Amino acid sequence: MPELQNLDLIDLLGERHLLLRSISEKAWNDQSDIYISNSEWFIMAKIYKKQPTISYVTKHVDISRQAVHKFIKRLEAKGLVEVKNVEYNKKHKCISLTDLGNECYEKNEALKEKLEKKIAEKIGTDQLTVFKEILKSDWGLQDLEKELIS
Repeated sequence: MPELQNLDLIDLLGERHLLLRSISEKAWNDQSDIYISNSEWFIMAKIYKKQPTISYVTKHVDISRQAVHKFIKRLEAKGLVEVKNVEYNKKHKCISLTDLGNECYEKNEALKEKLEKKIAEKIGTDQLTVFKEILKSDWGLQDLEKELIS
């Protein structure tokens, strides 16, 4: 792809991420009656198999508090999440996926696995494994952040 040839690491990662998210979102929305945006998937990933508080979700996604609340309301309206009061704290509410939410999340994970297999067919399984290991490794980014700021 010629448009990627002169990009630095940060922009390359960003471009690939946007493209993969777009392909993944389109694949889901082409095969499902329930439209789910990338931001909604991101929130669903944070609550899958857990029952975190809404404030926990807000702190652990890079989305504004207001937008998180808006997305949670949308997910609730679609029947994908359930919001409940926390027993020990009247101020906080916890959120969990409904059976439908779990089903959608798991189907989407299978769809992403297919996408990953297609990528492995193009670049090679070994290359993909190495790439994933590199992405998972400690890049020392917190230290780099401190160096760049000071």
